[in-house]
Amino acid sequence: MVDQARAARLAQRIKVLVAEALRKRVKDERAEAITVTEVRVTNDLQHATVYYTVLGDAAAAEGAREVLTANHGALRHEVGRQLTIRLVPTLEFVADEVPETAAHLEEVLAAARERDAELARLRENATFAGDADPYRKPGEDAADGDADPAGDEDQAR
Repeated sequence: MVDQARAARLAQRIKVLVAEALRKRVKDERAEAITVTEVRVTNDLQHATVYYTVLGDAAAAEGAREVLTANHGALRHEVGRQLTIRLVPTLEFVADEVPETAAHLEEVLAAARERDAELARLRENATFAGDADPYRKPGEDAADGDADPAGDEDQAR
């Protein structure tokens, strides 16, 4: 096991190195749209998962995946050259779904806010269907004259 702080520092360093290598070493214009968002390193420092996002549509995302697959070895070589550790971790590139999920949540929250505002507008002029307080109070007589015999016994006790 390794110290969690060391793994976090290594993950941050790998994030910077991969981003720089994509900018400087990879000679493909599709790599310009790639943004490295996060890197997670296993506790034994043997494996690093690199999360990335891509500006653009699905075609740009597919192109970015192809660029990362084609330049996987070069990126790992660049990370290994810059790090001062005994074993270079393997790199796995995963498309980050957080921005899409956040956008979906924002849409759902906006729809909920609209429904709440509509209900508030409907509630402004609403009135009760019956009396304002439909419940009988103790000591009140029934207006129709039908008294509940069980209720009278309870009051007599």
